[in-house]
Amino acid sequence: MEPHRPRPVPDLTTDDRDPDPDPGPPTPAIRRLLTECPDLVTDPLIYDVEDRDPAALARLLAADQALRDQSEDRHRAGALAALIANLVDTYGTGDGRPV
Repeated sequence: MEPHRPRPVPDLTTDDRDPDPDPGPPTPAIRRLLTECPDLVTDPLIYDVEDRDPAALARLLAADQALRDQSEDRHRAGALAALIANLVDTYGTGDGRPV
């Protein structure tokens, strides 16, 4: 039996309700956000978000807006938006201003 190898794109962007990952490669914009979004929810950047550091909040809100504006690769965009949604609700107003 072959050992489980993590597959970051499918593992991050597969919804429990729809466990079949998109077989195609991510779009270039989603590929960039596949790095940005996990960075926002892990240390050390998560501490800056929690401390409401303006630069960290700007990155969080920019990622949220980029995911909302994404017209292609909506399945992955939605999964990444869900990953950061709680942070956006807690630390940002959605219009670039800290709460």
